[in-house]
Amino acid sequence: MNSEIVRLVALVIFAICSSIVCADEAESNKQQHTFVIVHGAGGGGWDWKAVDQKLSADGNVVYRPTLTGLGERVHLANPDINLTTHIDDIVNVILFEDLQDVVLVAHSYGGMVVTGVMNSIPERIKHAIFLDAAVPNDGMAAFDLWRKSASDYKVVDGHVYFPWTDTKAPYPSDVPQSLKTFTEPVSYNNPSAQKLDVTYIAFVPLGMSIRERTDNSSWRNAESRNWTMRTFDGDHVVYRSRPAEIAELLEIAIKDRNQP
Repeated sequence: MNSEIVRLVALVIFAICSSIVCADEAESNKQQHTFVIVHGAGGGGWDWKAVDQKLSADGNVVYRPTLTGLGERVHLANPDINLTTHIDDIVNVILFEDLQDVVLVAHSYGGMVVTGVMNSIPERIKHAIFLDAAVPNDGMAAFDLWRKSASDYKVVDGHVYFPWTDTKAPYPSDVPQSLKTFTEPVSYNNPSAQKLDVTYIAFVPLGMSIRERTDNSSWRNAESRNWTMRTFDGDHVVYRSRPAEIAELLEIAIKDRNQP
């Protein structure tokens, strides 16, 4: 009887240890990535904190730098900040942190910045993901892509005040952004940049069809480059209300690139 108990205990211990080993192996086999997330106009790295937390919990390394003059760097705001400034912000994060095989994520205006980063240091980038983001052609500015001009917005002291900008809102909140960031053209003429794996994901808000949402220059430009094209149900800032889903979306996007 005692020997039977000993054998039973041994089997239980073996089963527990086996499950722990399997779990450890599964965890070690889970691919980890280095994400650099570039926020949209008027925003900041603060806006992606919840997405960062989910990605980090999954074992990824996440950077969410704030572009000069925005977010916690709003004290540096001045009308001479341009698109090149913002491109350099991200390039220097990657270079000074010595990041390799970066998954570069762009949201909205961030697509202008990421396009410039791709053109500058394609050798550091493993994959780029454009979330409802601007996809300019070579030599195109944000206002060219959006078919807008300064006269379409409130501009004060060289800064654009978008309709959603509430200067009385407590921080963290969106802030005005230098006009020159929207009028300076970006370069996208590096053959190595044009060969990178890129996924474009359009956010489709309630009440709008996929066809309506994808009828724009950014979608068409991305499609013409044979990027992986996807859609996701949600408004333009869905990452604020459903960060865990967006984090999962980013992880999936890396795996399903170039799939039909």
